[in-house]
Amino acid sequence: MSETLSLDGLNFTTVELDENDHVLTITLNRPKRKNAMNAEMTTELTYALDWAKQERRIRVVVIAANGDIFCAGGDLRTMSGNPEGAMVSNVPVRPESQDVAHSIRHMHKPVITKIQGSVLAGALLMVCNATHAIAADHAKFSAPEILRGIWPFMVMAGLFRVMPKREGLDFIMRGHAISAEEAARTGLINRTVPADQLDANVDALAKELASLAPNTMKMGLSGYLQQEDQDFDTALDFLRTQIAEVLKSADAKEGISAFLEKREPKWDE
Repeated sequence: MSETLSLDGLNFTTVELDENDHVLTITLNRPKRKNAMNAEMTTELTYALDWAKQERRIRVVVIAANGDIFCAGGDLRTMSGNPEGAMVSNVPVRPESQDVAHSIRHMHKPVITKIQGSVLAGALLMVCNATHAIAADHAKFSAPEILRGIWPFMVMAGLFRVMPKREGLDFIMRGHAISAEEAARTGLINRTVPADQLDANVDALAKELASLAPNTMKMGLSGYLQQEDQDFDTALDFLRTQIAEVLKSADAKEGISAFLEKREPKWDE
């Protein structure tokens, strides 16, 4: 990034931020609108994600939501204007970020979507591009755009990287909702848990990921994205250079020393 981002003096009105033990939780907070994403929420969420990417002490990001619905996608009320009036947030628009999905995918840090309620339409961008998605067992997932004469073009980029093509096509062609169990079976989410166990499951996962080598994690996720669409031989050549680099890193030296000395590693931020 070409600038240093700061949260000082910023007034977040549609999301809540909470930092604890290297984990930043970003909570969508428009429950009366089913957490539908308007321009203000998109700006605030993207800024928070980009800040988390540059902040070395943040090792894991959790995207959660208040209310009964995780996110209803784009706010149809504001797609042809903003009837709620001008934006009141003073969070600046990020000119370098393409959109929320881009910020998530290129964070190069673990991102967990904590899905306490149903996910609709454009909200799938967050679920598909996060590294982890954990859902309460009652949550439903749908891409209902076709029912409104729209097509989920942006969603497809991430969707077909986690769901089998025929199942993904059926999912968006008919607009039918699927259960959390079905979402887990098709790879849309990692797993489903009882609603009363969602907090504990996500907290445990975030804590585990935050305890791992942070710089190696960043390098590994960056390498994963770069090799994803390469042919096998090109990917293998690229990954050979990456393993050579990581073996020279401070994380690797500390991890190996800790293993030999039978102690827990102490990672540098």
